[in-house]
Amino acid sequence: MMVLRSPLFVPGNNTRMIAKAATLAPDAIVFDLEDAVPLADKDTARVMIRDNIKPIKSSTGAYSFVRINGLTTGLTAEDLKFIAVEGLDGVLLPKAGARSDILELDSLLKAREKEEGLEIGSIKIIPLLETAKGVINAYEIASASPRLVAVGFGGGDYCLDMGISISVLSPEQTEFLYARSQTVIAGRAAGVQALDSAYFGLLTDMDRFTWEATMAYRLGFKGKFLIHPTQIDAANKVFSPSPEETEYSRKVVAAFEEAQAKGRGAVSLEGKMIDYMNYQQAKDIVNLVKFIAGREKKRDTGS
Repeated sequence: MMVLRSPLFVPGNNTRMIAKAATLAPDAIVFDLEDAVPLADKDTARVMIRDNIKPIKSSTGAYSFVRINGLTTGLTAEDLKFIAVEGLDGVLLPKAGARSDILELDSLLKAREKEEGLEIGSIKIIPLLETAKGVINAYEIASASPRLVAVGFGGGDYCLDMGISISVLSPEQTEFLYARSQTVIAGRAAGVQALDSAYFGLLTDMDRFTWEATMAYRLGFKGKFLIHPTQIDAANKVFSPSPEETEYSRKVVAAFEEAQAKGRGAVSLEGKMIDYMNYQQAKDIVNLVKFIAGREKKRDTGS
């Protein structure tokens, strides 16, 4: 299980932000080699990211990802030459458009793993659906390789591709509803989680950020890409079961397992009928809470 409630983007060429990242506690640090890094700084950023993957992973306990440059840029192989090293959990592929993109990246990663003496398949992939083509081909992308652990929606480039002004989105963000839903459903069908786009509103407007994250959670997303440390706690809260939901889920699990032990397939709990579907959903919630608690304890103790 890889919980990715709060993957935080960190520009790979910014020494101050990388140092700050070492003090934070998101579920994942995403070093950025793409949009946040000018072409002239790519080489410097590659070296800085390579040198910080293991130290920051050790200090934060967060998963370590890198958003590489897209396959059409001609920069991907050089990115991987530097950043595909021990300690890297995975890469984000921008503007994934087809299954062939994932297979090409898979092949590049396999070659680097062999060169570095890493376990084949250890570096995971999160494709970003940021174009009309990517959204239409969401399932073939999400199911293209066992390396995939998630599929992400990227609202900024999606707006650019669709000719939509991101500065005048409707309050309900109706413009993103189809693309978001397609991303979640395709991910679920392929057996991987979906991660929502970064928030493009005012960084000081945490109420709006929370609204957007909650809307994504209700659609089925399991996390949201972040661009500022102030968003970490809010994202972790939104994409975690509430104490009330957790307690009720524990009751469901206990009641259903007791009924099964007595040879019954369903049971009434607090006036509601509980069947296997309810039980499995509750079991998933209980397991998720245990996993999150275990990770946080491990991070706090540094073990």
